[in-house]
Amino acid sequence: MFIYPLKPAKWSAFLVILGIKDLTLHMALKHYSTNPFFFIFGISLLASACQYVHKPSDWDTSKVEIARDEFGVPHIFGKTDADVAYGLAWAHAEDDFETIQMTVLAGKGLAGRVFGEQGAAIDFFVNLLETREIAKEKYEASFSPEFKKVLEGYAAGLNDYAFAHPEEVLYQAAFPISPKEMISAYILSLAQMSGADRAVQAIVGGNVDLIPEDTLPKGSNAIAIHPSRTDSGETFLAINSHQPLEGPVAWYEAHLHSEEGWNALGGLFPGGSMIFHGVNEHLGWAHTVNTPDFLDLYQLKINPEDEDEYLVDGEWLELEERIVWLKVRLWDLITLPVPKKVWKSIYGPTLVTEQGTFSIRLGALDQIGAPEQWWRMNKAKNFTEWKSAMNSMQLSNFNTVYADKYDTIFFVSNGLLPKRTPGFDYAGTVPGDTKKTLWTEFHAFSELPQQVNPSSGYLYNTNHSPFKASSYQDNLFPDDYPMEMGFDLRDNNRSLRFRELMADSGKISWEDFERIKYDQKLPSDLAYRTDMSLLFSLDAAKYPDIEKQILTLKNWNKEASVDSEGAALFAFIYYYWWDEFAKAGKSFDTQLTVEEAVQGIRAAKTHFETHFGKDLVRLGEYQKLVRGDKVLPIWGIDDVLTTIRSTPWENGMRKAAQGESYILMVKFGEDLPIIESINVYGASNRPDSPHYADQMERFLNRDLKPMTLDKAEVLRTAERVYKPGK
Repeated sequence: MFIYPLKPAKWSAFLVILGIKDLTLHMALKHYSTNPFFFIFGISLLASACQYVHKPSDWDTSKVEIARDEFGVPHIFGKTDADVAYGLAWAHAEDDFETIQMTVLAGKGLAGRVFGEQGAAIDFFVNLLETREIAKEKYEASFSPEFKKVLEGYAAGLNDYAFAHPEEVLYQAAFPISPKEMISAYILSLAQMSGADRAVQAIVGGNVDLIPEDTLPKGSNAIAIHPSRTDSGETFLAINSHQPLEGPVAWYEAHLHSEEGWNALGGLFPGGSMIFHGVNEHLGWAHTVNTPDFLDLYQLKINPEDEDEYLVDGEWLELEERIVWLKVRLWDLITLPVPKKVWKSIYGPTLVTEQGTFSIRLGALDQIGAPEQWWRMNKAKNFTEWKSAMNSMQLSNFNTVYADKYDTIFFVSNGLLPKRTPGFDYAGTVPGDTKKTLWTEFHAFSELPQQVNPSSGYLYNTNHSPFKASSYQDNLFPDDYPMEMGFDLRDNNRSLRFRELMADSGKISWEDFERIKYDQKLPSDLAYRTDMSLLFSLDAAKYPDIEKQILTLKNWNKEASVDSEGAALFAFIYYYWWDEFAKAGKSFDTQLTVEEAVQGIRAAKTHFETHFGKDLVRLGEYQKLVRGDKVLPIWGIDDVLTTIRSTPWENGMRKAAQGESYILMVKFGEDLPIIESINVYGASNRPDSPHYADQMERFLNRDLKPMTLDKAEVLRTAERVYKPGK
């Protein structure tokens, strides 16, 4: 699941509309002094929750086995797929129960009772989108009996862990969790990934013509090489997602193996009940985030004589309206109930603002079967079966790069893309007064941009245009696809750099493949949203106070190594202007002026002198990988192939926060695939675990660990084998 971290900046717009920004106990008491019932009710909510206890399941754990390897990675073995799901829930809870609970609380609409105002903003989002109601309504028809057992197994494992460890439970009423409530969290997650949160924030912020991107850019890499292009005749696959390094969307590695044919290894997020992307005995796939037009935003025409009516094709329709109670934790024993109205039109969830009344519509609220699609992808034995799972069109988004042992590589820019009536500007706000803009169907999987076995022998995506997934002669043509699909046409630095490294002919070795994957240089011509080229063309003689810095940038080879002073200087200026533009509300799609370039360089010099006692520093001095007491220098900047994005930390340094995280490299030959992987920190999120930070040095040294799908080998070399709860 993809529940985003609870960051104040991300949810500030929600807090404004909720009317609970900067609440204090004093304000709450004053507000409710005329009706003490609400205050008493708030206290009793938390008190009663703490007394709530659920019963354990009667799951037969004798059929479930957890084997921990030397790195603490769990290999889950079970008789049935449901047994494996039970074991996965238990093992993951052993490693990171607190983060899993963030997903549980969000899916149940209980985040405000634990995380206060920020959690209440998520609860409002859940109520606005009606994720719980959608899950209940669509659950039976959306999932097969076989997969429902998998969800039941996962829920039982999580509930049993909570029962056995009550001291770790953040909010007792969050358990037991049901499969339908788990699906609510999936719906919420995929709606966020489809842009619903940004759309709501744009409405609330009074900026509905342009839906802003997240302030911290995203990125991922996926590369597949056909055996015709490798010197060993094997298929190569790089699974290289760039995610936050910690929190609800940080990768967790697991191996899932049942006697019903499930044998997959890869990454998932807290609360996930299967591998999201990874490898089985036959094939593997990697996801990257894509950004076609998944969502439409409608402006309604409200009846001036009745604010609850809106006009559609000459007829006044009634807005559905209901009040939801958001429970906001203020202090340890005080929970404040806040009433808020939510609306719904025929177009979808609706917000009423001073600027107008707006509805949002997206496929993630219509198709909810993504978990089963992933599970069937996990179990596919060949390209036909895997593509059949993709063809179910339940997964709402993500580029996907595929490879297998049978000489097939494949790419698709996947997504639930509506079949829209041409003639409207769907990139902006569309009229909500006609059913011509009200779509009800999606493009079929076969209609999406996709390629199989191009003549160049390679496919890749770095979050750039799906029409540039291979060599120039093999690429697709944007004009062959409806403009209303809204696919990106741009390159980014990673896509340009990959093209500089990847030849269109000849053989490449595994060492070549690793070198490309771990490249950390920017391309010759930069492709950042903000054109920063002036940094490299300033006349140093005109600015004697920063002459040294200007020459350092001119002589920088654009490589983000730990020893590079140019990389540290460039990184500072990049983040400096990213923050300044955000504060000023200025578009990032601009060019640095000479004055801005000089200002950024001077700011860097001052910062380095203040915090480091010298006017230039190396990247590894400025940027650190931090886990507990372990602090190590780390390479990488934004949008090199080895992306690292950092946030301010302490003493003028920055802390790696997003980018290179879980890496899986695969070679497919005649036998089981050869697999190597690494996770940025370790298998556990518990500071007292020996696996809390034991992969950090290997991660920094690019020394991947060997992994296997061979059950016998796993059990032979396991550090510990046990039953859940034993």
